[in-house]
Amino acid sequence: MKKSIFGIFETAKSNLEQTAIRLKLEDAMLKRLLETKEKIEITLNPTLTNGKHIQVKAFIVRHRDSLGPAKGGIRMSGNVTIDDIQGLAMEMTWKTALIGVPFGGGKSGICFDPSGITAEDKEIIIRSFTRGAMRHIGPEIYVPAPDMGTNEMDMGHIRDCLAYSWGKSVTNGCYVTGKPVILGGILGRKEATGRGVAYTTVAACEKQGFDIKSARVAVQGFGNVGSIAAMIISELGAKIVAVSDVTGGIKNEQGIDIKHLLSYVKQCGQVYGYPLAEKCSNEDVLTSNCDILVPAATQSVITAEIAENIKAKIIAEGANSPTTPDADEIFDKKKIFIIPDILCNAGGVFVSYLEYTQETQREQMTLEEVNSRLNNRIVGKFNEVYDYSKEHNLTMRQAAMNIAISKVVEATYAMGILP
Repeated sequence: MKKSIFGIFETAKSNLEQTAIRLKLEDAMLKRLLETKEKIEITLNPTLTNGKHIQVKAFIVRHRDSLGPAKGGIRMSGNVTIDDIQGLAMEMTWKTALIGVPFGGGKSGICFDPSGITAEDKEIIIRSFTRGAMRHIGPEIYVPAPDMGTNEMDMGHIRDCLAYSWGKSVTNGCYVTGKPVILGGILGRKEATGRGVAYTTVAACEKQGFDIKSARVAVQGFGNVGSIAAMIISELGAKIVAVSDVTGGIKNEQGIDIKHLLSYVKQCGQVYGYPLAEKCSNEDVLTSNCDILVPAATQSVITAEIAENIKAKIIAEGANSPTTPDADEIFDKKKIFIIPDILCNAGGVFVSYLEYTQETQREQMTLEEVNSRLNNRIVGKFNEVYDYSKEHNLTMRQAAMNIAISKVVEATYAMGILP
């Protein structure tokens, strides 16, 4: 797969600049939105269980907080950069505004590869990050959550580290979302992003006059988001014909049993090599003979070169910034229907908001209530974006960006120019 010239930050800035032209934003406002409000680099020096001292760089970015405290996950990867985190934080600003929750955009990054380390060593690094970031985390400042490379156990360790440092049993309010349910998390949070992808995919099929029961679906990325989306979509009657993860891809024209594949991955740790399907590459999955493509892995995987060969009629962006701007132009010409990431994968941040309110008010929500509210919100926002796109003759991404940025701009002006 050819490497894209567009990273997350470049894609985010390009989408913003194009939106600024459509909305006729003042130059001063565009400059304000292009810059992050705060970016911090922290150096961690944890000691692992084998006695080895290591040095780890970490980043925290708050892009905008006009609509509320910054919200965004902690990405843990050996090659994460401050630019990646700035781009992801910017995307979070638009996502929270679009889905209608009272948050701004933020993100964190820990530059360390978590694969292959022990659970004990990962906890040491997460707690080291928490101590270093303590001044920058809070329910009215920045509320982190899981992202690529982190999970609910890590969020539980963050919550405990904060509370322990204060000599208390719990934090004063919601300092982190995506925690284990037993520690104040919310039912359905782990599945929320993938469930939102499935809900918006169904809504897109309805708008396009396409029966999802007859759909052939390819899912690139089989982590938390891709696997949940694949499971729900397959339960609705669609045929999953191709799947991939970081190790490679598999395809089966007759369809892949997702429940069986999940069991295999749980046992073997990877998709590649699944015995009931043919091996293929990640690129093969993206360009497979399918009606619906769900890129749910990482950023910038759909470049212009890949876009030329994509056969899907609908693309549901489960990942953050999977499509580069030059690929978007090709999709527009090919009339491929895109469910943009800031809408498609916003289920996670919406249920994080429910967790935030639940912990703040010491409530308890049922799974049925969570899923019902998620479905109503994300389908309602899908319809709002769809109607706007038709009224203004825009793509779904253009419509989503127009709506989101208009809200952020309105809030920024409403706050005034003085501190």
